[in-house]
Formats: sequence, structure tokens, C-alpha cells
Amino acid sequence: MKYDPYDRSIVENPYPTYQWLRDEAPVYHNEEIDFWTLARWDDVLDAHLDTTTFLSGHGVTIEGFDPPGAMLINKDDPDHLAHRKIVNRIFTPRAISDLEPKVRQIAGDLLEEHRDANRLDVVTEYSAALPMLVIAELLGLPEEIRPLLRDQSDRILSRDEGETGVPEDAANAMAEMMATLAGTVADHYDHPRDDILSMLIQAELTDSVGEHRHLTQEEVTNRLVELTIAGHETTAKLVANGAVALTWYRDQRKELAADPSLMPNAVEEMLRWDPPSHLQGRWVEEDVTLHGVTIPADSRVGLLTAAANHDERQFEEPELFDIHRKIERHVGFGFGTHLCIGAALARLETVIAFDELLARFPDYELDGSPTRAWGSNVRGLAHLPIVLDPAKS
Repeated sequence: MKYDPYDRSIVENPYPTYQWLRDEAPVYHNEEIDFWTLARWDDVLDAHLDTTTFLSGHGVTIEGFDPPGAMLINKDDPDHLAHRKIVNRIFTPRAISDLEPKVRQIAGDLLEEHRDANRLDVVTEYSAALPMLVIAELLGLPEEIRPLLRDQSDRILSRDEGETGVPEDAANAMAEMMATLAGTVADHYDHPRDDILSMLIQAELTDSVGEHRHLTQEEVTNRLVELTIAGHETTAKLVANGAVALTWYRDQRKELAADPSLMPNAVEEMLRWDPPSHLQGRWVEEDVTLHGVTIPADSRVGLLTAAANHDERQFEEPELFDIHRKIERHVGFGFGTHLCIGAALARLETVIAFDELLARFPDYELDGSPTRAWGSNVRGLAHLPIVLDPAKS
């Protein structure tokens, strides 16, 4: 048996392979792509916390095609922490709380647009649209560029079956997004406003050599790019995966419709059971030995968070979806210093997405077969058609 994140059967259902990795190959080497993986809960959690051994500055994909150091996720401390402190100002508890009415309005409006048609593609018309509109609202991005950004974000992350490199269209989309947002950043330099983007421009950091400075114009653009992509992609996949779970576990869906107070814990279970992010890439500069196997220095390592979240050593009956499960912690958003910076916003969006959906259409049904999206580290759906109210069909 082998683990290949591009194999069709594994993309469709990776969990049996994760079970094999945890039991038989907790430290695994894929020679073809040349990366290692850790699959057990303790190993994955420890690696997330040990940022001096498991580095992010060489890129966080298993292929290593992401440019080191350009994005926040690709930085190591202390540089990472200095930049993260600035971005943290966007996602304060107060800022997230203040967004709730707007998120509810956006979610409700998106659903009402499809009431008469009684059909909805959960991904393209709801779970992807909602976070893109919210992050654009939070960052104050011009309305005229928002449709462009959503299309570019989708293309950046899209992969065809078996594709292990960066598709030309994905590279083009990244360049387009950089240009789109660079124009917005430049306009803010010329015409400062009282908004978050201007706050990023004016913020001061202490960099890795102790110099006090402002972000460069390129760094501000990079922050916007990563916030736009991450703010869109995680919730888009999470809501769709959760919508499928609630068609499989209908009794639990009825409970949630009857008692929305159960929703926050249900979202934590969605993050554990079928998270959007399945692995985070790291780099080791020295030999690391675990379970009698040595990962050699200068190797890329995938931390299989989705496998860890199904480890029987940590979770009882992990293959079952249970909205009442007591979850002390999971690694659905990563862990430690690189914990997803927008986790609180993604949680809020997902809770509200299901609150609004189940309040209006508690009996929704799948309408045909979902279409799987392809990617090495993000698992989710490209399309999930549903009938909103089967009684009206």
C-alpha cells in the first residue's frame, strides 16, 4: 500500500489509507514525489509545536512549489510572529463579533436568491460566495474587484486529476490576483482611508534583524493575497463537507434544526471529521527519528492533520460523525504558532451558514452527485447540488 495524495481513490476517500499509515507506517516516505508524512495524533501535534525542527520557511506544500518567505504561512519565527501580530489586529474578537449581523445578512440573501428555483449548488452559490463576500467586506476591498478575486482564488487552487505541479492557469491566476490587489494597495497609498488596509500600510513591525519599519507595498499585497485565498477556501470547503455529513446523519441534522445552540460544537466535529485542510508541509534541516525511522536532513514532511483527527489513540470511534462529541482540541486548523489566523472567522461563517440554511430548508436533499475538487493538501467539493425543499419539487 502507498500514500499518494494525487491518487483518485485516495482523493475520493483518504481515510482507509490514513488508517494504514497510522497503524503500519506512522513515518512514511513517498519516493516518487519525495516527501515524508506523519500520521499519528501525538506526532502531528508535537511537530506543529516544534517549530525549530519542523520549519515553514521552505514552503508548506509537499511539492515545495510555494515561494519561501513571501507569505505569512511560509515564514518562521521571529519574522513570522512579527508579521502575524499585525494581521492579528484584523481578527480581534471584537472585529469578528461585529461582523455577525453582516455575515447573517449575506448568508440569508444568498439563500433567498434561490428559494424560487428550489435548487442550489452549495459550493459555487453559497459556501464559496459567502466567505469571499465577508472577507472582502472585512478588508474593505472594492466591490468591482470581488467577482474577479473569487474567480482567481478558485483557479489558483484548482488541480486536474493526477496533476502534481502548478498548472499554467493557476500560475496565471496568482499573477492576476497579485496585480488586482496591488492596484488596490497602490490606491490606498495614494489615498489613505480609515480602514483595515490603511491600518496594514501604517502598521510598524520589528523584523528579524531588529529593525523597526513599515510593511513594504509588496508585503501588504502579499498579506491581502493570502487573506483573500485563505479566507475564501477554508470555509468554502468546510461548509460543503458539513452539508454532506448532515445528509448522512439526518437525525443529527434534525437536532441542529431544532436547537441551533448545538451548532458551534457541530462545526468543531465537522472540522475534525472531514476538514478542508488535510496536511501542512514542513521542512527538517536535521535528521529526525520517530518510531525507529529516520527522516533525513533537508527533507519535506507532510503533517497529516486529517489522519491525526481520526486517530483512535485520541478520539473514540473517530470514523463516526457526532455533533455531541466532547472535543478538547483538534488540528483541523493546524496548531501552535501557525494555527489558521482566520479560524475564528471561519467558525463564525460556518455556524451562521448552517443556522441560516437549516432555518429555511431543514430537509434539503442532494440533487445528483457531488463533484470532487482536486488538490494535494485541500480536500473538498467543486460542486454540491441540492434541492432546498423536496416537498416543493
